[in-house]
Amino acid sequence: MRFRHTDAIWSDHPELTAGALWATGVGTAADVGPRVAGHTARAAARLAGATEGGFPEVLAWRRAFSRMGLKPTQYRCAAESLLRRLRKEGGLPRIHPVVDLCNAVSVAYAVPVAVLDADRIAGPLLEVRHARGDEHYTAFGGGTEHPAPGEVTFVDSAGRAHARRWTNRQSGHSAVTARTSRILVVVEAMHDGGAETVPELLGTVAEELAAHWPTDPVTAVLTPRAPEFSFGEP
Repeated sequence: MRFRHTDAIWSDHPELTAGALWATGVGTAADVGPRVAGHTARAAARLAGATEGGFPEVLAWRRAFSRMGLKPTQYRCAAESLLRRLRKEGGLPRIHPVVDLCNAVSVAYAVPVAVLDADRIAGPLLEVRHARGDEHYTAFGGGTEHPAPGEVTFVDSAGRAHARRWTNRQSGHSAVTARTSRILVVVEAMHDGGAETVPELLGTVAEELAAHWPTDPVTAVLTPRAPEFSFGEP
């Protein structure tokens, strides 16, 4: 299986820094509570001094959304939405140990982190590209949507969209569940300093996964010159 961003995405968003992680052997039998608390505490401390809308990481995504023709306060990147929820509610929802960890790391770094059930992705290619409009997206409520032509989304080889509006909303089709054992994690930053943040964030996720499950994650930082990540068994 391969994951990549198209040349058009790199061209339209030269400030993008992306990373990917592949891990196997994950599941629900892990107590991630203390580590989730540690990462969310880091985010909460930062929120005590400023709202998420003023974070450079969030502002960079707002600018990217504006360039895509989206109202950034109507469609927020996933990291901003999580930070907003943390600020308003004092915590994040518990969904699945893997997702809980990645959400906590996401707010700690203020960078979107997507976690997909790799077995729900049709290979051989998952690509971040502009939609044609005929892709199928499954909402968490079970309904089917079609991304608008030109919208940035994650599309697999079966034409299934695994995101709406890039980092705004993931698909319910590839959401991590109790049956998930193999995951693809995607990290994307737009801010100045993203080239330093993304490798650090990937390392943090890899360390957390290895500490809680019998897994040895594989990671890669993606660039226009090295845009592709190969993962999964041959």
